[in-house]
Amino acid sequence: MSSGSARVDHLVVVADSLEQGAAWCERTLGVAPGPGGEHELMGTHNRLLRIATVDFPQAYFELIARNPAVPAPPRTRWFDMDQAAQQATVREQGPRLAHWVARVPDLDAALSAWRRLGIDRGGAIEASRETPRGLLRWRISLRPDGQRLFDGCLPTLIEWSGTHPAAGMPECGVTLHAMSVQHPRAALLGQALAAIGMEHVPATEGPANLCATLRTPQGVIRLESSGL
Repeated sequence: MSSGSARVDHLVVVADSLEQGAAWCERTLGVAPGPGGEHELMGTHNRLLRIATVDFPQAYFELIARNPAVPAPPRTRWFDMDQAAQQATVREQGPRLAHWVARVPDLDAALSAWRRLGIDRGGAIEASRETPRGLLRWRISLRPDGQRLFDGCLPTLIEWSGTHPAAGMPECGVTLHAMSVQHPRAALLGQALAAIGMEHVPATEGPANLCATLRTPQGVIRLESSGL
């Protein structure tokens, strides 16, 4: 039984630097990323794009990188960003779709549903950042080791408080039209998605891969994690 109706909140593209990420975005998607902000808790910063459609309401695209202007945080960064293999890949091969985040109405209930399946997505962490439109506040699932799980194919979970960031983002000509996950443990991954009421994201068996299909000024673009 589903613990709630989850939605795709945002795609996470990890870059070695925001400058590298912005150049990749213009080259690959045909648009410059919009402004973002800093995450003091994690020592990261980002730039954002709205990619919402009817099937993926309020979805957005996050380019994220470690912030060299601040000290390393006292805890492990999210999304495996402190993992040496990931850092080497994005430094040498360029930004890569690495993860995704699912929005849930009740984070505690969703995490409990996953624990019943034997999946420890971590605890609920309070986070926030300032924007020109005011303070954004959210609760997010985060493991102490920063791991994504299922090679990035199992989403991090988020519960927003008040304003959603996509509400302040302009249309940019890039929209999300399909998402899928592939993994050797697809049966359990599919159960986990069903447990939170996630629709529009099928899980199939095969080598680990997160795939997103976007319509852009450059045409239809397919982004893949390719096991990162």
